[in-house]
Amino acid sequence: MIRIAAVFLSVLFLVACGEKAQTASSSQPDAKAWEGTANVHTAKGYTPGQKAAWENQLRARAQTQNEYLKVN
Repeated sequence: MIRIAAVFLSVLFLVACGEKAQTASSSQPDAKAWEGTANVHTAKGYTPGQKAAWENQLRARAQTQNEYLKVN
């Protein structure tokens, strides 16, 4: 009886530690980053679908995170 319980527990532990397959389930291609939707988190001055406005927003955000400009 103890052997059966030990075998059962060892099989249970091995099954619990198994890894599931990690494959992409979506066949739909990603959209362009600047084609996002307008919502409350959209930066002021940005309208979705305009690549130049998106690039300007990225540049402005990067400048506010530039430590060299903050210190000097």
